[in-house]
Amino acid sequence: MSFTSFAFLFFLPVVFVVYWILQSHLRLQNLWVVIASYVFYSWWDVRFLLLIIITSCSSYGSALLISRNPSRRGLILWLNILLNLGILACFKYYNFFADSLRDIGETIGVDFSIPELSIILPVGISFYTFQSLGYVLDVYRGKAKPTTDIIAFLAFVSFFPQLVAGPIERATSLLPQMLSRRYFNRNDAVDGLRQTLWGVFKKMVIADSCAMAVNQVWDTWQDATGTMLLMGMLLFTFQIYCDFSGYSDIAIGVSKLFGIRLCDNFRCPYFSRNMTEFWRRWHISLMTWFRDYVYIPLGGSHGGKGRTIVNIFVVFLLSGLWHGANWTFVTWGFYHAFLLVLLLLFNRKKQRYDDPASFRQLPSVLLTLTLVAIGWVIFRSDSVNDGVAYLVRMFSLLPSVCIKDLVMGKVALILCSCLMIVEWLTRYRRYALDFSPTGIFRKPVCRWLLYYVLLLMIILMHGDEQMFVYFQF
Repeated sequence: MSFTSFAFLFFLPVVFVVYWILQSHLRLQNLWVVIASYVFYSWWDVRFLLLIIITSCSSYGSALLISRNPSRRGLILWLNILLNLGILACFKYYNFFADSLRDIGETIGVDFSIPELSIILPVGISFYTFQSLGYVLDVYRGKAKPTTDIIAFLAFVSFFPQLVAGPIERATSLLPQMLSRRYFNRNDAVDGLRQTLWGVFKKMVIADSCAMAVNQVWDTWQDATGTMLLMGMLLFTFQIYCDFSGYSDIAIGVSKLFGIRLCDNFRCPYFSRNMTEFWRRWHISLMTWFRDYVYIPLGGSHGGKGRTIVNIFVVFLLSGLWHGANWTFVTWGFYHAFLLVLLLLFNRKKQRYDDPASFRQLPSVLLTLTLVAIGWVIFRSDSVNDGVAYLVRMFSLLPSVCIKDLVMGKVALILCSCLMIVEWLTRYRRYALDFSPTGIFRKPVCRWLLYYVLLLMIILMHGDEQMFVYFQF
């Protein structure tokens, strides 16, 4: 079930009403969350439920066993990791590695007869697997106490707003909320509806409009002009941002309706001044997961530059693989690791990333955005060769820029330009509709007029319905 489907439009109010009717019965309320989440998830394929139940129960049991068997805690941890990553590898990576081995065999003249599996990739498997693993690792490291309330734990893993595309929540943040009474707060609910509206607008109006032009460019990129290839690159850059950050806004906003706070996943990443800052603002929950459970355990930046460089490449190799079983994602990960290593070696300035960029830093912002956009071409392409050929053709044909070639995606370009202006003006806020107590929107009539304008644009201007990009991961 997608957030932008009619089914969800009916599903959400029913879940909301029953949820708050059960406010005084925490265990029943959590059970309702589990039931609703399983219905939400099984809407794609009911068979997927078995995997999330296995992942949830194994992690729940492993955490309890770790706390009760200190002498075997390491063994229990590794068995849980092998089980959950084994499920993930089987469904997501088996055919990828089988194909790669066969290709290597053909190169060296050896026949690797490895059968392929005809399996469907379960929606969101990478997200709930990492969330469950994080819980067990936190218990193992003493950062979280194992819960004995299995209903609350199942609700923690399966909470439907963030189940299939994050944010990847930590047990230390979300699980205590599932174990505590929640009370309806009107201000939080209104704030959640605003953030949900903004997320739906970004997804249905901007991302889906960009997708139509992007798909057309990528389908015919071998014959496209340099201008069209440039437009395809730029529009995909905004498509994937509005698609994924739009999902995160909806997830965070819907969660507020249920008295649940999720972590921020995006903080104006396209206004970053270098690649380090970009990865502190893009898909924050995933990158902090890799930082805490991979980068720091490997030694982080405390073993000298050589060790730091190796750790960076390991993290971004895993990040690329996390995104999908394709060499394009691996190459994309190495590309970003290479840019971060260059910054580490040649940038000696200590920078602060808490404050948003200023006008005088726009050249650095534009350079960073350009580098990010080039990486997205590899990410979007069917193969590494196609991605490289796309970029070579684009840069070789750019001198012959033709304005008329922009007609195909002009509406999407205008929408993206307006988005950048809005996000620049609101870059100090959590999201664009997070109104300040001063200014024109402090008046209810102005706020409601804006809401109706956004709703009208969603109804009239949305592009062809596209599945959320990150559902495939």
